[in-house]
Amino acid sequence: MACERESPVTPRLGGKTALVTFVAMIFAFVGETQLTQYVQTTLGYQHSFFLFYVVHSSFALSFPLHLGYLLLTTHRSPRTMMSGLSSIITAQLTLRDPRIVHSSRFPLSRFLVVILVMTAIYSIPGLLWFIAVVYAPVTDVTAIWNANAFFAYVFSVKLLNLKWSPIRMCAVCLATVGVLTIVYGDSTPSSTTAPVVRRTTVAQTSAPLFGDILTLVASVIYGLYQVLYKKYAALPSDLEPAAEPTQYSHIPASAAGDEEIVSLPLLASNQVTHALPFGLHANFLTASMGVCTLFVLWVPLTALHYYGIEEFALPSNMVTFVAIAGICITGVIFNASFMILLGVWGPIVTSVGSLLTIVLTLISDLMLGSVGLTAWGLLGAGMIVGAFAVLAYDMF
Repeated sequence: MACERESPVTPRLGGKTALVTFVAMIFAFVGETQLTQYVQTTLGYQHSFFLFYVVHSSFALSFPLHLGYLLLTTHRSPRTMMSGLSSIITAQLTLRDPRIVHSSRFPLSRFLVVILVMTAIYSIPGLLWFIAVVYAPVTDVTAIWNANAFFAYVFSVKLLNLKWSPIRMCAVCLATVGVLTIVYGDSTPSSTTAPVVRRTTVAQTSAPLFGDILTLVASVIYGLYQVLYKKYAALPSDLEPAAEPTQYSHIPASAAGDEEIVSLPLLASNQVTHALPFGLHANFLTASMGVCTLFVLWVPLTALHYYGIEEFALPSNMVTFVAIAGICITGVIFNASFMILLGVWGPIVTSVGSLLTIVLTLISDLMLGSVGLTAWGLLGAGMIVGAFAVLAYDMF
């Protein structure tokens, strides 16, 4: 976690589990977007920071749910899995070589500092986004925000020692242009080609330049977070799930199904070899960030209420409660999947792949009848899909 990777980071496919995780990520984001729009527009519950606080706090559920799933479908004991997590995190925080652990004592203070920093860096872009939409048109905010894929590539080259690649650069730029095409392709007021932004209106945009600058800063920080997570928090690239069959061992037939796991040959003081299930490490970090959000970010929530910036108010009806619960569920799935893929695929492929959520959101809006199909929408969607295909082919 604190140990820096010396070698370039090479993305790996991660088996069918990673592909399923990717599909879950993009569909969960579409559901989260649709439900958020429904709560804030149709139901009129416009308490942005409270929604942010509740959804990010719900990340704490990702690890218990994953652990419960493993207990139900495998013969692995909780003690074994927690021991593996403790060993790998201890190695990350205390040694440059994550395969050797000299002490079994868990560095709790260092871990808490790391989680606090991760939570802050991950939360700042989201908070800036909520502020930006008050000042700038949501079309601008959406387009600028999705440029984080470009910044993720730039930071990956600088921080992960990746070589500049014309193919990768063109793919990232093509995806960014695809987003701009969907958002700005049809500039008429009646246009509905931008699924994420057309149904959300902003009463006043008194300082659009200020809002755009905030969004740009948020996009840069979000791209930086993805790279920093890969470099310092994710498992070392040589310990990640890979496509080669030799990297995997399967649960016996008596267990439920074919859950894939990756063996982590951590040589602890007692020379015990731990096997860490796929995604468990990432979900533990995600859940820790959720707990940190729950116990820390209630402070600004009360401050916003005290100064009248955003008054605290619980939903007034059961429909809103259920919809917010749906946002939390989809938010947990999206963010847990995103964190896992950052470690397995790296920030470039994951960030560009996440732009496919815009395409699926467009399709979902078409199915719901809230938008119309235009040539600009088709062109932009094709650009994003094509860019991801080229990038995936080149890097895998």
